[in-house]
Amino acid sequence: MSASSTQHLYRSALLRFAEDGTALYDEDGLLATAADERGVQRVVAAGSWSALAREHAHLAVTHLPGRILAPGFVDLHIHYPQTDVIGSPADGLLPWLENYTFPHESRFADPAYARGVAQFFLDELARNGVTTALTFGTSHVAAVDTLLQEAQRRRLRLIAGKVLQDRHSPDGVRDETEQSLLDTEALIQRWHGVDRLGYAITPRFAPTSTPAQLRGAGELAARHPGVWIQSHVAENLDEVRWARELFPQASSYLGIYEDFGLLRDRAIYAHCIHFDDADRALMRSTGAAAAVSPTSNLFLGSGFFDYAGAQRIGMRYGLGSDVGGGTSFSPFRTMLAAYYVGREGQTKPGISLSPEQLWWQHTAGAAQALGLAGVVGNLQPGCEADFVVLDPQATPLLARRTQAASNLAELLFAMIVLGDDRLIERTVIA
Repeated sequence: MSASSTQHLYRSALLRFAEDGTALYDEDGLLATAADERGVQRVVAAGSWSALAREHAHLAVTHLPGRILAPGFVDLHIHYPQTDVIGSPADGLLPWLENYTFPHESRFADPAYARGVAQFFLDELARNGVTTALTFGTSHVAAVDTLLQEAQRRRLRLIAGKVLQDRHSPDGVRDETEQSLLDTEALIQRWHGVDRLGYAITPRFAPTSTPAQLRGAGELAARHPGVWIQSHVAENLDEVRWARELFPQASSYLGIYEDFGLLRDRAIYAHCIHFDDADRALMRSTGAAAAVSPTSNLFLGSGFFDYAGAQRIGMRYGLGSDVGGGTSFSPFRTMLAAYYVGREGQTKPGISLSPEQLWWQHTAGAAQALGLAGVVGNLQPGCEADFVVLDPQATPLLARRTQAASNLAELLFAMIVLGDDRLIERTVIA
C-alpha cells in the first residue's frame, strides 16, 4: 500500500486539549494522520499550519476553509434499545421504566428487530458526531451480538454489554442468574478487545439484580480486569430508598456496588445525583467515574448532578446523553443542559461551567473517565483519528453569532447553545 493511501493531511481550524484539560485552538491548523499496523488512523501531528506544514509538504492536503476539526464526541452513557422510547412521557424514572422501557426492550429478543435498531442507532451517533460510546444493550445476548457486529463493520470504538436483571423485572427482560453470568463470560471472550470493541459488565441497577447476580458480576470483573463495568446509581430518590431497603447492610446505595467488587477503574456509574461526600470520596478512591446525564435528569425530574461537590472531592466524570431517558443524541444539547445544571442545580450562586470545560467533558474528559485518555476524545499525537468537521455557518443564526465571536470561549459557547446535528458536516472514523 502506498504512503499516500495511509497518510492524510488536513488544513483547517483545529480544536484539541492539553493534558490538564486546557483547550488548544489553531485558527489555521494542521492535522496529519497515518495508519498504524492495524490499519487504524492515528494522529501524528497537530498544531499550527505555519509551524508544521514544511515537514509534511510531501502529502496532498485536504483544505477545509471555514471549518473546524474537533475530536469526535465520547458518550459515556447511552441505551441503544431505548432509541424508540425517547420522548415518552412519564411521571418519573420508575414509571418510565415500567410503562415504556421494559415493554419495549422485550422486543429485542428478535435479532432482526435488534439489528434494525442497531443500524439506526449507530447512524444517529455518527450524524451527531459521536465516535465512541459506552452503551447498554438489553438482557438478550443476540441484541448485544448484533450491536457489536454492526459496530465492528463500521470500525467503531464501541463498548457495550448485556444487561443483567434477574429480579423485579417483567417477563421478556428478566434473565436467569446463572445463565446470565455464563452469557456475560461468553460475550467477553467473543468481543472484548476485538478490533476497536470493548465489553462492559452491565447490571441494570442494584434493585433489579439479586445478591447472587451482583456477586457473580464482581467475580467476572475480577477475572477480567480489562473490561468495563457500567450501571446506574442514585438517580432518583424513590430508587435510592428502594435500593437501601433491598440492601440494608450497605453503607450507601453506591456502597452496594463496592460490596460486590464493582467499583474500580473503568467502572462508569450513570447519574450519581443523590450523593454525599463519602460517596464522592469512594468514587475517587476506587477510580470509578460518573456519567453525568443532564437532559435525562431534567426530563425525568430526577435531580441535579453536584458539580461543586465532584470538583471539591476530585471525583472523575464526563457527559452522557442517556438516550432514551435523555432527550437528544446531540452532544450540543447535552453540553447546554450541563451548563443549566451548573448554573441552577447547585448551592447558590451556582457554577458557571466554561465552554471549554463543557466540551472537554464530552471529549477528552469522558475518554479519561473511561481509561482511554490519549486514545480517543482528543487530537493529540498518538490518538486514534476520530474527529468531526464542524461548519460554524451551518445555519443563518449560527453563522451570524460565530462570526461575531471575539475569542475561543464565545465561539465554542455559540456552537453549544445554537448547534445541533446540522453543525456536524462530517464524522470521520479512524
